[in-house]
Amino acid sequence: MPPRDILPPSLALSLLFALALCAGLMIKFWLASRQIRHVARHRAQVPAPFAERIPLAAHHKAADYTLAKARLGLLDMALGAAVLVGWTLLGGLDLLNQALLAWLGGGMVQQLALLAAFALISGLIDLPLSLAQTFGVEQRFGFNQMTWKLWLSDLLKSTLVGALIGLPIAALILWLMGAAGPLWWLWAWGAWMGFNVLLMWVYPSFIAPLFNRFQPLQDEALKARVTALMQRCGFAAKGLFVMDGSRRSAHANAYFTGFGAAKRVVFYDTLLQQLTPAEVEAVLAHELGHFKHRHIAQRMAGLFALSLAGFALLGWLSTQGWFYTGLGVVPNLSLDGAAPNDALALLLFLLAVPVFSFFIAPLMAQWSRRHEFQADAYAIAQTDGGALASALLKLYQDNASTLTPDPLYVKYYYSHPPATERLARLPSPAHA
Repeated sequence: MPPRDILPPSLALSLLFALALCAGLMIKFWLASRQIRHVARHRAQVPAPFAERIPLAAHHKAADYTLAKARLGLLDMALGAAVLVGWTLLGGLDLLNQALLAWLGGGMVQQLALLAAFALISGLIDLPLSLAQTFGVEQRFGFNQMTWKLWLSDLLKSTLVGALIGLPIAALILWLMGAAGPLWWLWAWGAWMGFNVLLMWVYPSFIAPLFNRFQPLQDEALKARVTALMQRCGFAAKGLFVMDGSRRSAHANAYFTGFGAAKRVVFYDTLLQQLTPAEVEAVLAHELGHFKHRHIAQRMAGLFALSLAGFALLGWLSTQGWFYTGLGVVPNLSLDGAAPNDALALLLFLLAVPVFSFFIAPLMAQWSRRHEFQADAYAIAQTDGGALASALLKLYQDNASTLTPDPLYVKYYYSHPPATERLARLPSPAHA
């Protein structure tokens, strides 16, 4: 008989999960409250480094927008934690699984139905806050350009695309879990990585056009300028495109998409409306800096390594009964294997991992901010640094990004440096 002071593994997992969830939620609320207080306290005055470039009205808008998003975020955090407990410790996932077993029996169809039902229910739970963000906060501050018809069309398209893409890869992983032996997780990892690489190639040509229109860049002067920049930097792209981002939002952006020969440069139409050619060139040079410093390759390598570790951990946990019972699920006990636990293991793992990985978020954010500084330095070497500073100032203003975030909130969450730190390393902004 084991000593009485040793907890059963399932109870130990339940307690560890509950403690991690509570600790994470307390940190999230503490950081959010700091952010709210800090932004509100500095709302009345534009910070000195920006006083000559940012109007007080724009500073007020950025503060109010940040506060509105943060307050909605508090509700989202509380709801997310409650739903997570409901799925796990309170037995919601177990109830759903048992209902589908009674209806469909065991096997692949039931497992895929479990994954699909979970995704559908989770999406419905998230829907009210998503609507509040789009048609509430974004609408109130003049950023939302979506109509209800377009929103519904996007929802239907994304659901259909998600099903067409997600169900086959889920079926493949579930099949490997049941048929590939003890090292199934290694095969599943290989399939998952191959799927991600394939998606990078497929997305720009086949998926993105379902949601947005992409037109070749028509501005010949800007095209020549951008092409010359890419040639100097040794970068080849399949084309330069303008996306109708203004159909959905007034926010501006530019990005690279695709893989290998399918790489594309995409500008939001809102970005081209807001920035001068020199500023567009500087922003693109920043993005090229990520490729020059191999940030994309580093992030992909990091993703590969983390996902391999994750699949290996899942491979072990999926064989441990306490993993299921500790998270509120009674595993399927069919001796003939007709009702496997693979879908349950996948869902429990996906629910539990974010609870624990939240605590390493500051390390990932710091890594990302370091990359942004390096990309800025590369842009300065290739283009006019003053134009980059001017572009960033415009984007901060037009996107209503606060100039006064809480320092601790920045260290924990920000993937990009705040304006004060970033612009301090750049030359004085160029005048448009």
